[in-house]
Amino acid sequence: MNCIIIDDDALSRRVVEEFVERTEFLSLKHSFKDAVEAINTFNKGNDEIDLIFLDIEMPEMDGIDFMNALKNLPQIIIISSKEKYAVNAFDYDVTDYLLKPITYSRFYKAALKAKNIYEIKERYDVDEIYIKKNSALVRLKYDEILWVEALENYVIINSFSEKFTIHFTMKSIESQLPSKQFKRVHRSYIINVKKIDRIEDNVIYIKNSEGLKHIPIGKAYKESFMNDINLMGK
Repeated sequence: MNCIIIDDDALSRRVVEEFVERTEFLSLKHSFKDAVEAINTFNKGNDEIDLIFLDIEMPEMDGIDFMNALKNLPQIIIISSKEKYAVNAFDYDVTDYLLKPITYSRFYKAALKAKNIYEIKERYDVDEIYIKKNSALVRLKYDEILWVEALENYVIINSFSEKFTIHFTMKSIESQLPSKQFKRVHRSYIINVKKIDRIEDNVIYIKNSEGLKHIPIGKAYKESFMNDINLMGK
């Protein structure tokens, strides 16, 4: 599991780093002294992170602020010197809550819990959806979906050569598609980032059987979208 540490206390951070190194199923990708630095790294679309060891008491941006700032959180193990934040932290469905000073046995127990959750999720992760078409259910793999388009109270799911119109909201379909692969770029469009041919100005081009589809990037979505894609030469 790829993990990061966010803790403003250098000694505590080093202890957790050593514990991660001792745990064979964990791989430390970054260790941050503050949450702001971590947020900036997340926005650059760096390594996929499965687990965060997060100090809850930090200046400028605390652990709760950090969790509020990210849309799609991986598993979180909170680190704190006080118990009083536990109830608030578990409102965010954190995996565990570690009190300082941390022992390796307690650390390992929390990490193992995260590993079990990770493995269950991996086992049951699917790469497809079923779409009702007349009286049949059509199987459509995520990689076959090019973009989703809003149409009043419906959405149109576009593959390379077919379109499927279903009674669904954009918000609902967005929540069901994997967020790393599908991005909302406009109030009326969700696109499969793997299918982008090119981006020019505020337009995304995606190839389908009819040629190139032009999809606008909305002002409200542009900054988030550009931060999410793997952009070189910024």
